[in-house]
Amino acid sequence: MKKVFVFLIVGLGVAGILASWQIIAFISAPAQKEHSEVIYEIPSGMAFNYVASDLEKKGIVKNAMMFSILAKFMRQTTRVKIGEYRLYTDMRPREVLNSITSGQSIVYPLTVREGENIYEIRDQLNRMWGGRGDIFFSLSKDQKFIRQLTGENIPTLEGYLYPETYMLTKYTSMETLIRRMYDFFQDNLAKINASAKISMPVHEQVILASIIEKETGAPDERQIISSVFHNRLKKGMRLQSDPTIIYGILSITNETKKNLTKADIVQPTPYNTYTVRALPIGPIANPGKEALLAAVSPVDTEYLYFVSRNDGTHMFSESYEQHAKSVEKYQLDRKMRVGKSWRDLKEKKTSQK
Repeated sequence: MKKVFVFLIVGLGVAGILASWQIIAFISAPAQKEHSEVIYEIPSGMAFNYVASDLEKKGIVKNAMMFSILAKFMRQTTRVKIGEYRLYTDMRPREVLNSITSGQSIVYPLTVREGENIYEIRDQLNRMWGGRGDIFFSLSKDQKFIRQLTGENIPTLEGYLYPETYMLTKYTSMETLIRRMYDFFQDNLAKINASAKISMPVHEQVILASIIEKETGAPDERQIISSVFHNRLKKGMRLQSDPTIIYGILSITNETKKNLTKADIVQPTPYNTYTVRALPIGPIANPGKEALLAAVSPVDTEYLYFVSRNDGTHMFSESYEQHAKSVEKYQLDRKMRVGKSWRDLKEKKTSQK
């Protein structure tokens, strides 16, 4: 009986040693010697045992059961985070475990440029992750969400989503993204307005800044363009900005029209500043820092008109007579039309501002 007991103890000891050796060997050795990248995705609700089995199938760990034992020993089985992870076939098991429990999911850049609108951001997000852009777009027009976020009654979040490069994961919610964009807007607006020359209600500032952004080709003209619009507003003149026509059509048709017709110019929309007096109902793009500053820091001029010189700059005029000559020179003379222009004013009826 004593011999049996001794043999049993010895056997258990040997088994324990062998098991310990297997665990040590498993922990210290990668699944493969070759270095291959595997983008591994863990969706919500995936059980750890399934993760372990799947990692074995994909050649990232050698043994799913041993990987599960390691995770239990390290108390990590409930700490796996949803996301996409960049794993490698020559990673050791503990490195794999550390990665999928870190929450450091693969990030992707979303760059919103100055002057881009919510339609363009939607399309960019849809190209990255089909359908996510549509969720973003719906939220940016959802009145309940807008009021909860801003505390204001504004038609959309157009203009309030600050141009910047945002780092996203595949599982970043669109609500989280929008809140981040709006927070950036708020933070930057406070800094910008500390240098303002004049005071404006924020919504009016953002509307005007968005128009300035879309009208500006040469950066050093922003404040001059701002002065034109401020001068026109003071005189009760329509702004007559072509980008507002384009945006008004976009808001109705979901299509960006490049070549405007006379019918487009006189077609009323809440954004068309050829038919709307003063400012439109809302911004037509998301302006950057310089445009937001220009809206509240116009230079002192008497300009009321400007026309493209087809090279990204404009000719500014104080009177309609001067403006008409500039239009004739830069727009009606085909030799001078070396580029695209916002304006092709052929009749005084559509040119007079």
